[in-house]
Amino acid sequence: MRYLPVSKISQFIGLSIFSLSLSAAEQPSAESLVGKVYLGGHTLYLKTDEDRLFNSNANSSIDHASGVGAEAGYRISELFETRLSYTHFNPVAENHNVDLSSGKSIALDLLYFPFKDSFYVVGGADVLDVEESNLSAALGAGYRHYLSKNMALYFEGKGHYQFEDNYTDLSAKLGFIYFFGTQKAEIKRSEPVKTKAAVVAPIAAVAPIAELDSDNDGVLDSKDNCANTPATDKVNEVGCTVFTEAQDTVELLINFDSNKAVVKEKYKPIMVKVAKFMEAYPDLSLTIKGHSSAKGSAAYNQTLSAKRAQAVVDVLINDFGVDASRLNSIGYGESELLNTDNTAAAHEQNRRIEATISTTNKVAEKR
Repeated sequence: MRYLPVSKISQFIGLSIFSLSLSAAEQPSAESLVGKVYLGGHTLYLKTDEDRLFNSNANSSIDHASGVGAEAGYRISELFETRLSYTHFNPVAENHNVDLSSGKSIALDLLYFPFKDSFYVVGGADVLDVEESNLSAALGAGYRHYLSKNMALYFEGKGHYQFEDNYTDLSAKLGFIYFFGTQKAEIKRSEPVKTKAAVVAPIAAVAPIAELDSDNDGVLDSKDNCANTPATDKVNEVGCTVFTEAQDTVELLINFDSNKAVVKEKYKPIMVKVAKFMEAYPDLSLTIKGHSSAKGSAAYNQTLSAKRAQAVVDVLINDFGVDASRLNSIGYGESELLNTDNTAAAHEQNRRIEATISTTNKVAEKR
């Protein structure tokens, strides 16, 4: 069986990319492609996992496969596109002396265009049949080159991971697609009608000077008090960003065992959150409030609640690096019970420390 060497595939891909760079075409906007269906065809080269065998012999490796296929896609939004494709290919053994049965790939992919442009990231599921059919997950990237507003060539590379046998295959695809449906026509302004000049002496017309909006925020420079506002920000009548106040809050609630002032390991994640909050807002300080249940004497409970509050402070300082000067602890004993019942559940609820830290930020409104 004849096969296509890897070097030939590399030359083919290189020449394809070079030819795409020479043929520039006007690219359609992402908005104009939304809701459109396309059909296409492609060629595929699959470099198979070294562990793929076509029989039980350890030397019966499958080297690669190549073939052709067809696809259909739909542009969901400016950022996302879905695609269903079928590829028929012929596997080639490493020693090239064995005729292997043909294979196929049926793939359902989601394409993400982060810049609403030609580059995209692709991921999905693939039923890959190389001597046996198994489900694999695929992830890769591609580039689309438009020959017109309806036609495009593309190059795409993907990695395929087959769950059942832990195979990892690599593929390169070169394809052509055609979008159905007409693009929105561009508005073309007609040329003004020229008339014969009157016999009277001509008077030179002075063209009005167009006012500028340098930062494209919808406010002319002559009225814009805030130059270079971000394109995503909502602005007021004088071109300045409109801000709203947003509350950022984190709460800390930890319960303790009876007569204990040891912070349990299960509360470390919420303490990490508190430490990161204080790192994000270095001007804030925090008071840890310790409480106890009503069991025992009031004096003992006052001391125990203070120890519990200090235990939390010590963990924040020693384990998470919070500056000690920003932390305070205070014990309230049994003076602020959450539950006054004389039950085990009520006592457990009352053995706690509490802390709330919040700040108000100005957040720019978006257009």
